[in-house]
Amino acid sequence: QVQLVESGGGLVQPGGSLRLSCAASGSIFRIYAMRWHRQAPGKQRELVAVITSGDTTHYPDSVKGRFTISRDNAKNTVYLQMNSLKPDDTAVYICNIVYGATPKGENLDAWGQGTLVTVSS
Repeated sequence: QVQLVESGGGLVQPGGSLRLSCAASGSIFRIYAMRWHRQAPGKQRELVAVITSGDTTHYPDSVKGRFTISRDNAKNTVYLQMNSLKPDDTAVYICNIVYGATPKGENLDAWGQGTLVTVSS
């Protein structure tokens, strides 16, 4: 079993910054992709950042240039640095990994519970 624990959410003023962390633990042999999603009230879940095992990153236009995803493979941890935050960024931020539990190289998914980010003055 795999657990993902997010931290770093909170209340921030428009224009401010936050850094989210997500630590994975459990039966993990190797982590492939690591992702951050967000879900605002009444809206569909949105993918906001991806980092591959080769450290390639992808962002939607809504956060490009403001958000940066990174990973620490030694700690099985993914980070999301969020700068120039806007009220529209208010949402629950959820991390997700694609991993293998054995050397066979399965593609398994695990999800965290989410951490709330509120951008408001």
